[in-house]
Amino acid sequence: MPLLAWIVAFSALGGIASAALAVVFLWIPERHAARILPHFVSFATGALLGAALLALLPEAIERAGVAAAHALGLTLIAGLGVFFVIEKLVLWWHTRGEEAPPGHNGNHPGAQGHDSHIGHSHARDHAFGVLVLVGDSVHNALDGVLIAAAFLTSLSLGLVTTFAVAAHEIPHRVGDFGILVHAGFSRSRALLLNLGTGIASVIGAVAAYYGLQQALWVLPYALAFAAAGFLYIAVAGLIPGLHRRVDPVSSAIQVFFITAGICVIALAESLGGV
Repeated sequence: MPLLAWIVAFSALGGIASAALAVVFLWIPERHAARILPHFVSFATGALLGAALLALLPEAIERAGVAAAHALGLTLIAGLGVFFVIEKLVLWWHTRGEEAPPGHNGNHPGAQGHDSHIGHSHARDHAFGVLVLVGDSVHNALDGVLIAAAFLTSLSLGLVTTFAVAAHEIPHRVGDFGILVHAGFSRSRALLLNLGTGIASVIGAVAAYYGLQQALWVLPYALAFAAAGFLYIAVAGLIPGLHRRVDPVSSAIQVFFITAGICVIALAESLGGV
């Protein structure tokens, strides 16, 4: 099978199929889903850490050579900075979406003012839902770039990277579905839009395939950037949420699933190197 076909298929798997798999949680009673999802988050944390430190970064160093280790380190730092700025922008959007509507004055209650406030509130929620879709599309396009860079390096690295992307996307998509429904979208429309943002992953992957083909020397740095993204998502995005549960049993379960995620990546990487 041609390399481009592999990239398109697995970027679609990472972007679209992860949203489809998230639909399974819609059929599970809410109380059970709330107990299962944290385990997915713990497993995704381990998978991201394993993919970054056991697969992507070692491959980048091997391809660029030890002499380029300093430049790869700078790329890693730059990548962390980029993801930090992206998260800041998302948080800014969230803050803007939660601000009170202009002109609203709580000192002058009345039916008309109340209705106006409700209308503004619905419009704000809907706008926030649209921002979530835009943010997801950008995020998925970047995931597609990371998957393409990994496949251009080796088939096994591409598979490992796709697995790590899908692992953290499933709980993320479940949360986004809830946000879209809250923003006023019907469940079916929210599902279709959630699936639709996955197309951006394929677009990003195809663009990266042709772009990186013309500049293969950039590939190790693209892998280091991908490692930075995975590290940032795991350390800054997922782990703080895990710390909300501090009891010994929950903590032990978290450690188990994080270790399981790392072990799966390590096993996949070792089998790929055989």
